[in-house]
Amino acid sequence: MRGCFVTATDTGAGKTIVAAAIAAALRARGDAVAVFKPALTGTDEPSNPDWPPDDVLLAAAAGVDPAGVAPARFGPPVSPHLAATLAGAPLDPADLLAAFRQRTAAADAVVVEGVGGLLVPLTCTYLVRELARDLGLPLVIAARPGLGTINHTLLTVEAARAAKLEVAGVVLTPWPRDPSTLELDNRATIERLGQVEVATLPLLPRADPALLAEAGAGLPLDRWLAA
Repeated sequence: MRGCFVTATDTGAGKTIVAAAIAAALRARGDAVAVFKPALTGTDEPSNPDWPPDDVLLAAAAGVDPAGVAPARFGPPVSPHLAATLAGAPLDPADLLAAFRQRTAAADAVVVEGVGGLLVPLTCTYLVRELARDLGLPLVIAARPGLGTINHTLLTVEAARAAKLEVAGVVLTPWPRDPSTLELDNRATIERLGQVEVATLPLLPRADPALLAEAGAGLPLDRWLAA
């Protein structure tokens, strides 16, 4: 299936924005896009009107019903394995894979957003990395542009390749209009040491599908989705 799995170096590194930008750009091309997030935590947290919850944001970008994005939703802002345990509803990898197949069967392209980083546990024995491997999609890594990102990004690349995942590219976000010497060097260093293509996504003022599509159109999607 044509698509990608979007992960990140950490929670809050821009993963949802990158995934939504990719989905919106594909939809703007005329593709029927499916978006999938295996588990969503923190639904009890107050939402920002400019940046809705992940499932709502992804659904708006792809033009689909939010109810079909995340098969598991939990209130506490904790790791999905803990959230599921607290809710008395442990996640079953087989159920997640079945939900993915059901919800993406009719799509031209699919964008999956992980939960946190690659080594976040969905269960005590099944990590986000294992889900990415089972789905078999090229990996896109969202990372911050500033200090510390070289180490975090290269560790994520290594963790992915250790599981024989195809790393299609890295997206540094939010990328400033006038990047500093540090940010420019971070991009070049990750590209050189990680032997991976590094693109950028600008800061967006709000979760508007048109703005997301415009930003996502600047990513090398044809190469990445065919990786």
